[in-house]
Amino acid sequence: MTDLAYLPATQALRMFRSRELSPVELMIAVIERAEAVEPRVNALSERMFDEALLQAKEAERAYRDGSQRPLEGLPVATKDEQPIAGRIASDGSLAYADDVAEVTHPVIERIVAAGGIVHARATTPEFCCAGFTHSRLWGITRNPWNLDYSPGGSSGGSGAVLASGTATLATGSDIGGSIRLPAANTGTVGYKPPYGRVPAMPPFNLDHYCHDGPMARTVADCALLQNVIAGPHPHDVVSLRPAVHIPDRLGDVTGLRIAYAPNLGDWEIEPEIAANTRAVADALREAGAIVEEVEVGLRRADVMRAAFIHFGAIFGPMVGRVAAEHGDLLNPYALAFAADAARAMEEPGAFLTGLEMEAAIYRPIGELLDRYDALICPTTGASGLRAGEEYVDTKLSVNGVELDHYLEYSLTTVFNIASRCPVLNVPSGRASNGMPTGVQIVGRSYDDATVFQVGAAVERVRPWAHRPEAL
Repeated sequence: MTDLAYLPATQALRMFRSRELSPVELMIAVIERAEAVEPRVNALSERMFDEALLQAKEAERAYRDGSQRPLEGLPVATKDEQPIAGRIASDGSLAYADDVAEVTHPVIERIVAAGGIVHARATTPEFCCAGFTHSRLWGITRNPWNLDYSPGGSSGGSGAVLASGTATLATGSDIGGSIRLPAANTGTVGYKPPYGRVPAMPPFNLDHYCHDGPMARTVADCALLQNVIAGPHPHDVVSLRPAVHIPDRLGDVTGLRIAYAPNLGDWEIEPEIAANTRAVADALREAGAIVEEVEVGLRRADVMRAAFIHFGAIFGPMVGRVAAEHGDLLNPYALAFAADAARAMEEPGAFLTGLEMEAAIYRPIGELLDRYDALICPTTGASGLRAGEEYVDTKLSVNGVELDHYLEYSLTTVFNIASRCPVLNVPSGRASNGMPTGVQIVGRSYDDATVFQVGAAVERVRPWAHRPEAL
């Protein structure tokens, strides 16, 4: 039953259709796995196992009478930040611990309408404002590959449940790397769709840094979920028409031109991560792509400044508003985030300055993607963050260099600034501390299919493990 808990979603659907496997059997396997590993991992904020088993029996009947839907019977863990009407909507904060959602997120609506079974919700940091996952409300979520480390954030619970075998698919959201960071840290696949591809909820649907997207253990599974959640929604004015679907058959990469950036500029990159990224580039050459090493030439200080100006205009004030009323209930990292965002806006004309900086940051990326079909680069510069560490008073060091802000270890925020570029994280290997490492596959604006094509090629030539030895 443990191995069944790691069954790919696409394979499970085939087995459901052929009657080799029942949705009830898969759900039982996932639930049993959760009961075995959750005391150590702590990635589930809410369990709905009894309801899920009843829904699995309904799915079993749907396969018998031929009325099954695209996700029929699959256990899906949803990021707790994405509300479900009638259930607690805490946003990971003690300040909202008793609030109840009145609406359901469009992504969850679509999963349920497609027959997916939301059997659990996955933990986040408070207000999703951190690159790790712990909170005063839910405690510390740990990485299944090394329990001393965080699974990343803010969709850390989603990455951890996939690596734990306690869900078949999961959802995430990404405002600075919050899908790609946990995917990299948990050895899973995470997709930041281009802005507007997947509908979101107001007011953050109007924030071009914000993206909801799928997480999975395989590239095909990630595409499966992306195809369900993508497309226009009547409540989201920026959701794109028409819906664009990832092809079921992803062709090979023979002849594709791929830019390989060992670094995006002056980020500190640990040697093991650099070696794993290089190995992905070599694997793509082996698969037939034309891969050329390039320099991007960005400065991480500029990226951080532009990002925090942006956060200071929208995201930071939201956290700051809660902090002003309930500051004694908030985690230190949430208070620090609000303060950093507010500080970034103190300069006169800061928002205009931020937009000018964002345009300058995109320029070399756009020029590269005018010559290449895709760009690959590391997802992070370091192999993980320590579980439970706030990184407020403690500074993160990478390669012996102390960073001004721990998020400078991440190369993801660049592509929230370049928000129209689709980005797929796939595993690139493992570090000596047991932690997975990841590589970002960046596509031209709104070219979703190519990043999945490249990701599938990496998976074929350089397959990755799904089940952690630590559990």
